[in-house]
Amino acid sequence: MKVTVERAALLKALGHVHRVVERRNTIPILSNVLLRADDGGLRLKATDLDMEVTESVAAEIAQAGATTVPAHVIYDIVRKLPDGAQVSLETTGDTGQMQLRSGRSRFMLQALSEGDFPDLAAGDMPFTFALPAADLKRLIEKTQFAISTEETRYYLNGIYLHTIEVDGEMKLRAVATDGHRLARMELPAPAGSAGMPGLIVPRKAVAEIQKLVDDGGEEIKIELSTAKIRLTFGGVVLTSKLIDGTFPDYQRVIPTGNDKSLTVERAEFAKAVDRVSTISSERGRAVKLALSDGRLTLSVNNPDSGNAVEELDVDYDATPLDVGFNARYLLDITGQLDGDTALFKLADPGSPTVIQDREGASTLYVLMPMRV
Repeated sequence: MKVTVERAALLKALGHVHRVVERRNTIPILSNVLLRADDGGLRLKATDLDMEVTESVAAEIAQAGATTVPAHVIYDIVRKLPDGAQVSLETTGDTGQMQLRSGRSRFMLQALSEGDFPDLAAGDMPFTFALPAADLKRLIEKTQFAISTEETRYYLNGIYLHTIEVDGEMKLRAVATDGHRLARMELPAPAGSAGMPGLIVPRKAVAEIQKLVDDGGEEIKIELSTAKIRLTFGGVVLTSKLIDGTFPDYQRVIPTGNDKSLTVERAEFAKAVDRVSTISSERGRAVKLALSDGRLTLSVNNPDSGNAVEELDVDYDATPLDVGFNARYLLDITGQLDGDTALFKLADPGSPTVIQDREGASTLYVLMPMRV
């Protein structure tokens, strides 16, 4: 194999694929990136056996061929080369090494045969649709923070993506929950998504998709089966296995009879929660919301460090109510709202609360209360 490629193009592609590679690997080939030179240019591929990212870059091919080299090492080398440099990649015979040259720099990298490189065969992908990059970005950003990190409940370690009929209109819905809070975002279902199976996209793939959305084009092609999902962002293709499990019936968790409405200035409320929670213990992080006619009193009581109280004028005219929440969860949710106000729908101190920008907003959050 003998290839010459522009540094910027190679660095961008390596930046996309090397992130998939785990730093510590018991299987040596999984530490490597596959480089294949053919008529289509230079193709790069990396995998961790659950997810695979491939990208093609324009290159001058003097001799076709393929090899695999350590992903993080080649990325660091190319990153440190000067801007505008040309990079030459060459393998000769069966030396088990690849030479990388650029200007006066020369590196010999240990290489492993491409024949041993695993292929995450996608198989048949019966469902295909396209989604604007901005829509996919919103679906992820508005729900990602609620993904559970508890490995024992592995079926919550991702975002649940599915289509559902709401008031006679098909919606594409993303849901994530960790048992303490739930995030739900929906948008009109794109053509081709009707009838798709409900699927759980793993946390690592979600994080990778989010980074690629920022770099990708205007529209993203999504293909899926019951076991895998493949997303095409311009020249980058990400394929991932899905979590093999059943997402709980989240609809049962979303209360519909909460009759007490509280409307607050979102930014003012968030700052007040942040201020009073300075006193709270790291373990508890509980903040008490005392509601009465037109007034909200936020308070934190920590036997070790003291107490804090702050009052806000709010829109509330139901019966007085005292309820406690985890301050960090409150800040996470209010940070995701887009509007100037936040609408809380409450029932009693022991029941889940619904939080939205406004009635009927496309994004909805549910938060479990805490004892205070």
